Amino acid sequence: MVEPMNAPSLLLVLHDVAPQTWPDYQTFVETVDALGEVPITWLVVPNFHKHNDLTAYPAFRRLLTRRVARGDELALHGYFHCDEGPIPLTPRDWFMRRIYTHEGEFYDLSEAAALTRLRAGIEVFHRYNWPLQGFVAPAWLMSEGTRQALRQLPLRYTSDSQHLYRLPDFTAIDAPCLVWSARSAWRRGLSKIVSDQREQRWRQAPVIRLGLHPVDMRHEFSRHYWLQTLKRLLDEGRVPMTKANWLAQQRDPIGRAA
Repeated sequence: MVEPMNAPSLLLVLHDVAPQTWPDYQTFVETVDALGEVPITWLVVPNFHKHNDLTAYPAFRRLLTRRVARGDELALHGYFHCDEGPIPLTPRDWFMRRIYTHEGEFYDLSEAAALTRLRAGIEVFHRYNWPLQGFVAPAWLMSEGTRQALRQLPLRYTSDSQHLYRLPDFTAIDAPCLVWSARSAWRRGLSKIVSDQREQRWRQAPVIRLGLHPVDMRHEFSRHYWLQTLKRLLDEGRVPMTKANWLAQQRDPIGRAA
C-alpha cells in the first residue's frame, strides 16, 4: 500500500466528458474557473455511446487542448462508455450490467478485447497531442482481462471508487470519492445524506475526490451541492490537484515515487 503524504488534497473529477455532455458541464466549469486556480481532471470518452466520435468535433477538441494548457488533466474513460456484451447469465452479472449500470463497458471484456479498445483510446490521445497517464473504466468496472491488459500498456494509473492504483502492479493508494446517483429526486436526496456522512468520516483523509457526472449538472439541488462542497473543502485548506499530479507526490513505504 502506498502511503499518502503532503498537505490534504482535493481532486475534482468530471466523468463522461464528451461533446454531448459538455453543455451540461459548461456553466459549472466556468464557475469553478472563477474561483481561481482549481485544476480539473476530465475523464474523456473518445466516442461516447458511438454518437460522439471526437474526430467530428474539432471545436470540442480545441477546448480540451486549452484545458490541458491551463493545467488540467485528461484521462481515458473507456472508449464507447456503453456495454454491448452478451446478455448476462448470472444474477450478479445481471445486477451489475442491467441494474447498477448499463455502461460497464469493460466489465466483461477479454484481455484481447480490452487491449484493442485501450490501444484505440491511447491512439486518440496521441493523435491530438494530449498527455495521458490514467485510465478509468466506466462505472469503475473492470474485468480480469482488462486488468491484465492494463499491465501491458504505458499508463500510470487506474482507479475505483475508493483507490487509485499505480500501474502496472496495481499498488493501491487510498483516495475516497464522493459520488452521487442523481437520476431521480429520491436518489439525489439519499446521495446528499450519504455524502454528508462520508465527508464527515473523511475529514482527516489525505485526499478526497469529487466525482461529478453530467446528470448531476442537470438539477439545481445536485449542482448546488457540488459547488458548495468544493468551496467548503477549499476553505478548509485542501489543495486542489489533478489525479496525476497528486499521484506523483505519493511514495511507497520504502520511499519510491508512485
